[in-house]
Parts: sequence; structure tokens; C-alpha cells
Amino acid sequence: MGMKLLVVDDSNVIRNKISRTIHIANVEVVGTAKNGREAVSMFAKFRPELVTMDITMPEMDGIQCIREVLKLRNDSLVLVISALADKATAIEALKQGAHGFLCKPFSDRELNEAMKELIRGAQEAGHGHG
Repeated sequence: MGMKLLVVDDSNVIRNKISRTIHIANVEVVGTAKNGREAVSMFAKFRPELVTMDITMPEMDGIQCIREVLKLRNDSLVLVISALADKATAIEALKQGAHGFLCKPFSDRELNEAMKELIRGAQEAGHGHG
């Protein structure tokens, strides 16, 4: 069963890097968004199971965006990817419903590991069935 991934980051470079780097069986990037507002409308359209979420973005930040997308689909898995070595922000994101946190800069391997970890964790918790 395929899983859809939405990539959210205000940096074009990072969006491309994530889209190119994710090599996980059955995971397909269905869209990329450059801010929270765009992310919410794409999320509504694709209803992806997976989201990578930047925190600092124009128009709507990642924290607010996490809240909005999880209202639309509460079993989506959100991996926060942020340059903020700021633990408080990461913790806030996790409180809002994010499932994992990856610091920029990250290697290809780190990204894939973090994403696999997210999916594995959810499967073990019994999410992702419907």
C-alpha cells in the first residue's frame, strides 16, 4: 500500500533535496509547499499519510500548520525538519502532534532513517490502517 508524502519548506533547495532523497518503498512525494498556507490546501487535496514540516516559514509557521493539517487528517505522520537547534520549538511541534524531529543540515541517510523510523513507529502503534 503506497503512502503519500507532502514536503513543506520555504527553501526551494531543501524541498528539492527532500523530494530527491526519499527512497523508501511505497512512499511517493505528491506535492511540495513553500509555506504553511500552501501546505494546508495541498494537504486537503492529497490527504497524505506523511508530511515533512519546516518550522520557520512565511504566512503560516510550521507549528500552526501542524495543527491545521492534523485537523484534516489526525493520523498523518509529521516529521519536523528545522534548522533551529532550538529544542523548545521541537518540543512545541511534538506537543502539537508532530511525530519526529530532524535538524538541518541533514544527510540523505539521516533523512531516510528518520522517515523510516516514523513509519515504523506508527505501524507498531497500530496507526495507518485506513
